[in-house]
Amino acid sequence: MELKSDHKDIFDRIMDLAPFRRFAPMYKKHKRVLLYLFFGALAYAVSMTSYWALNIRLGIDALIANVLSWVITVSFAFVTNKTWVFSAHADGANSLLRQLTSFFGGRVVTLLIEEAILAVFITWLGLNSMLVKAAAQFIVIVLNYIISKVFVFRHRKSKI
Repeated sequence: MELKSDHKDIFDRIMDLAPFRRFAPMYKKHKRVLLYLFFGALAYAVSMTSYWALNIRLGIDALIANVLSWVITVSFAFVTNKTWVFSAHADGANSLLRQLTSFFGGRVVTLLIEEAILAVFITWLGLNSMLVKAAAQFIVIVLNYIISKVFVFRHRKSKI
């Protein structure tokens, strides 16, 4: 279901403010990518902070801390991606459950990739946990965008 063209979210309203109007054409043209980068940066911060707290501060094993951090981060990412990045509205509980299942399912794939990276470089090779986590996150962010855009929140054309 598409949003009405007169609906403006908070980011559209910010771009209507005088200091930002000159950026409006670029924002409108690249809104989805810009919002994905913005919320991706926030998700990155959530992921790194929660991983740091669990692994470094609490001393939880890197792979376990990563899974717990993943649950927190993916929950945050689902809400922000669904609401602002892809503006994907659910037409009921089944539609929402389908989006949630495909979002988390796609993220499980990248979790497994990230866990493999952490296992090799932290557990086996003994490299710095935070540096490896940071590097792995960049790979995961790109893959997550592709999965979300292609499989989870794709806009279906309505039949006339």
